[in-house]
Amino acid sequence: MTHKSLLTADVRTKKRNAAEARFKAYGLGAIVVAMLALALLLTSVVSTGSSAFKQTYATISVPLTEAKLDKSGTRDLAVMKKVTTIGYTRLLRDGIVTAVEELGLETTLSAKDIGKMLSKEAAATVRNRVLANPEIVGTSVEFKLLTNGRIDGYFKGRVTMESAALDGNTSPEELQLAQQLADAGVFVTTFNWAFLTAPDASDQRPEAAGLGVAILGSLYMMIVVLVLALPIGVAASIYLEEFAPKNRWTDVIEVNISNLAAVPSIVYGILGLAIFINFMKFNQSSPMVGGLVLTLMTLPTIIISTRAALKSVPPSIRDAALGVGASKMQSVFHHVLPLAAPGILTGTIIGLAQALGETAPLLLIGMVAFVREYPAAYSADAGLFGEASTALPVQVFNWTQRADPGFVERASGAIITLLIFLLIMNAIAIFLRRKFERRW
Repeated sequence: MTHKSLLTADVRTKKRNAAEARFKAYGLGAIVVAMLALALLLTSVVSTGSSAFKQTYATISVPLTEAKLDKSGTRDLAVMKKVTTIGYTRLLRDGIVTAVEELGLETTLSAKDIGKMLSKEAAATVRNRVLANPEIVGTSVEFKLLTNGRIDGYFKGRVTMESAALDGNTSPEELQLAQQLADAGVFVTTFNWAFLTAPDASDQRPEAAGLGVAILGSLYMMIVVLVLALPIGVAASIYLEEFAPKNRWTDVIEVNISNLAAVPSIVYGILGLAIFINFMKFNQSSPMVGGLVLTLMTLPTIIISTRAALKSVPPSIRDAALGVGASKMQSVFHHVLPLAAPGILTGTIIGLAQALGETAPLLLIGMVAFVREYPAAYSADAGLFGEASTALPVQVFNWTQRADPGFVERASGAIITLLIFLLIMNAIAIFLRRKFERRW
């Protein structure tokens, strides 16, 4: 009888080793494909949206002529408010034309075309400043004003001379003059803080659109979700896991909770529309309605993760507490719950992160509304039931529906902002888990 050495691989061993090697290769290949897809996604978003955090401004001196802004000479705001942005547009045109002439720049553009190089938002900016400080009328004041979307796009590389020749909203001559003004220091591209603080803008003013209202709307809704979903979800989990009898009814409840976690988010939007708006008559697209809808959607996730955290605590902890005379409630709240806290907090933050990125349910309750000014819901004398609001994912959806290329850049910038928020929330979850984690 021939004995084979254990050090010599037979046919079956070779096949098994080959199968293991193939499995490892498949796993490594899947990871590589996933990482490449993620890198491609992030590269696409960042390359398109990073320019949203930069903006081109024009620094010009604007003559605030008293004859045009305050004919009465009394600085009466009621009279001065009658001057619309059209009147200020003419003053802005005079200011930038004067700057071109003083620099000795040669151009074939008319004064009207030169004036159009400034954003339509510029007139509103100057008007608001004048109404807030009527005493500056009659003087020349230096303003830092937005340029229009095409000029801004030129300095970001989105608009070229070739595309300008085919674009009815600009021309190569305008871009050439813009470059000369930039060389002279009149046009400057700097970091755009207004993108994070300003409200949305109309279709004609992509350069003025910001995320201020959307960020506050998302913040308010996350506060509502946290205040409602965390205590309700944790309480329900503790009861089901520690106190509820194991019978047919609790089995039905557990199955339905698992089913609710898999329900498409748009179904929660339909439910919120029927209950909170049609039945309870809450204001459409208010932060409270959005928060309530996201609370319903987040509860199953929090309940499931909390129950998993409670199950991870060894039964010996409960038995030891009961053995030294603690009641069932004392053993749960004094021993089991603190040990399960890292998992509970992690599940809660992941649920909040999921709610932060939801769009479909918010669209159904009307949060797709265009919000030009900060709603009263964010003022000191109003609550979460106030005026219409919006949220970060809905703002992304809104901007992708608009025709101007500047809004595509804004949408990608909003996605970057949303991803940063999600990364921060997940980092907090990891920190809390490690901070409160206990070994036994």
